[in-house]
Amino acid sequence: MDVKFTSTHVSIGIKGLPPYLDEDLSSKIKASESFWLLDNEEITITLIKVFKAETWTSVFKRHEQMNFLQKEEAQKKMLLERFQEEHGGFDFSDAEISGNVPDPRTFLGGIK
Repeated sequence: MDVKFTSTHVSIGIKGLPPYLDEDLSSKIKASESFWLLDNEEITITLIKVFKAETWTSVFKRHEQMNFLQKEEAQKKMLLERFQEEHGGFDFSDAEISGNVPDPRTFLGGIK
């Protein structure tokens, strides 16, 4: 495999052949912390965001963007994950968020 990450680009292919994925990212990643695994002919890519809890409307610049409802659901999930991380003694797994979903990066003083 030939897998390359930069802060704004991902390239994946087989060594000696042109990459089958060669795309610019919609936002920045920490290339040195991002990684890939090959397991039973399936490749798993893990990209670490530069800005924790940032809502990406798509992974790649030229790909379809999430619609409003999909973005809101992603923000709800990230907000609950943030609450769980910041308040480990509480269980937020069944919590509901109603109304407009705030930005998980900035809500209540932002990421700590």
